[in-house]
Amino acid sequence: MGNIKLDYSKTLSFIREDDIFSFQTEIESHIKALYNKTGKGNDFLGWVNLPSSISFENIKEIEKSAAFFKNNCEIVVVIGIGGSYLGAKAVINALSDNFAQLKSNNNPLVIFAGQNISEDYLAELRSVLNNKNWGIIVISKSGTTTEPAIAFRILKSDIEKKYGKQNAVKRIVAVTDAKKGALKTLADNEGYKTFIIPDDVGGRFSVLTPVGLLPIAIAGFDIAQLVKGACDIQKMTNPDIPFKENPSALYAATRNALLHQGKGIEIMANYNPKLHYFAEWWKQLYGESEGKEGKGIFPASVDFTSDLHSMGQYIQDGPRNLFETVVSITSPDSRIVIEADTDNLDGLNYLAGKRINDVNKMAELGTAFAHVDGGVPNIRIEIPELNEYYLGQLIYFYEFACGISGYILGVNPFNQPGVEAYKKNMFALLEKPGYEKETKKIKEKL
Repeated sequence: MGNIKLDYSKTLSFIREDDIFSFQTEIESHIKALYNKTGKGNDFLGWVNLPSSISFENIKEIEKSAAFFKNNCEIVVVIGIGGSYLGAKAVINALSDNFAQLKSNNNPLVIFAGQNISEDYLAELRSVLNNKNWGIIVISKSGTTTEPAIAFRILKSDIEKKYGKQNAVKRIVAVTDAKKGALKTLADNEGYKTFIIPDDVGGRFSVLTPVGLLPIAIAGFDIAQLVKGACDIQKMTNPDIPFKENPSALYAATRNALLHQGKGIEIMANYNPKLHYFAEWWKQLYGESEGKEGKGIFPASVDFTSDLHSMGQYIQDGPRNLFETVVSITSPDSRIVIEADTDNLDGLNYLAGKRINDVNKMAELGTAFAHVDGGVPNIRIEIPELNEYYLGQLIYFYEFACGISGYILGVNPFNQPGVEAYKKNMFALLEKPGYEKETKKIKEKL
């Protein structure tokens, strides 16, 4: 098996290699801080050694629960928000047939709720579930986060009415705190099967816990291979690995060297639509980890070549405050060869005999040259195939680089104090008990 390849050569007309390697001593200290748990946010560093700590027994227990859903459900609703759904959605979408919903499938359809407060979304979901066999995975450390709590209250009532309370219990799994919280209390009282979210793993780093592994297993994918890929990158990023051989360290150093040159926006680009939600997961990971104290690289994403016909103009000719990171897949799963056409009205006969992937790769290379010439540095991250093993590599690669990069910025990458601001205002406007002073203040603004 191969590994992730990182190519920063197309940044070197904007920064020097010495600029990248100038971070070496600092990054080596940050890596030790991550492993020794001596840096900021050290009570949320359980993800660092997580891949190697997952046992065969852990995986088998998750697969056993997944088997129940596979045997009894057409649809499984995963209720969660932020890291409690994005990781699972990213992996499932990346590994699924683009048109899976239109084809027969032996595995349940995994769909998501509690990631928004749209009344239409929930109403339309309920109408779909009404005539299906279904189950619920509810994910929350506290059980009181507004969006998933609302969805669970409503869907819990629906599933109990459909199957009766005793049978509904078998169709609900709670992924929650080991000891405390409203969801843990409810799960114990009702008798739900539970899986634990480790206290020292934050939501956006939780995809390799049951938060992500259980939905991914239900969707029919090999979670053991996902974990193995993460384990192998964990070995490549530990403190004993030289800086020049550590892909996460080099990525963190390159992006921060670019930041020092005024490149404060990072655009993740892919050339495979299956990676769309992987970019959404990445945006949360980096946005929520780095965006503090007036600092951080803003994470954005595009799907090429589609977005070359929309965002391409801005990237090529807009403000020169951005850089591009391309996630590239060496070999697609399928093979389609372009045939010659007698009339050649579309002028494509020059492509006859070539695979569509050949065209895609030349679009990728041509775009990189064009953007670099236009003032946009380009980092390229390549994986051999899009499968469980390499997605596991990609997940841990980005997680570890995120920890390093946050420490370079001098922030705590593992908290999210800014997320609370909207909640306080929302609770005040809804006149939640305990928010009387805030309610009075905010009503004066209306």
